[in-house]
Amino acid sequence: MPITVVIADDQAMVRQGFSALLAAQPDLSVLGDAADGVEAVEVCRRVRPDVVLMDVRMPRKDGLWAAEQILASSAEPPTRVLMLTTFDIDDYVYEALRIGASGFLLKDAPADELVRAVRVVAAGEALLAPSITRRLITEVTANRRRPSRDDKLDTLTPREREVLDLVADGKSNAEIGADLFVTEQTVKTHVSSLLNKLRLRDRAQAVVFAYENGIK
Repeated sequence: MPITVVIADDQAMVRQGFSALLAAQPDLSVLGDAADGVEAVEVCRRVRPDVVLMDVRMPRKDGLWAAEQILASSAEPPTRVLMLTTFDIDDYVYEALRIGASGFLLKDAPADELVRAVRVVAAGEALLAPSITRRLITEVTANRRRPSRDDKLDTLTPREREVLDLVADGKSNAEIGADLFVTEQTVKTHVSSLLNKLRLRDRAQAVVFAYENGIK
């Protein structure tokens, strides 16, 4: 089955360009688009895509509001949200990661990077990690007062702490397995366990958790 996508952006040319690019891929299918946050929520609830490309700044309701509405849905399988932004440092992006968005991408990223991003997010594999990802999280979290250390951190095993640290570096399961000399399946098991213990939606939230609790 192809990966299904909805594109939400207030610029028609952006929507059309992204749609043409993604539709040209044999494993991707664009189900619809939206020009603002309200429309994005309505379209996603109707067609239930695997991934929605969500512009941060849109009229009526912005991408952050729309992402929160979509991610609050109990639909299975869940729609994953990939935020799009024109700026390399955008405070909205940090908030989107906190509410459960799977990552972010700059609008001027190369075409192959956009296609790869959709596939990665659809697979639930990892927070997108172009070089800017760690810089954004580092800079934004550095400017926020960290909350008190979360006691749930104590429920992790030493190996789960190691895995969390590597997840926060933006590494994939395969890369983490190579670093720790374990199989990729073992890494998946550790990631699933630590997400459950920390009550986090996905790896994107795990990265934010790691930075906020001083692991990075």
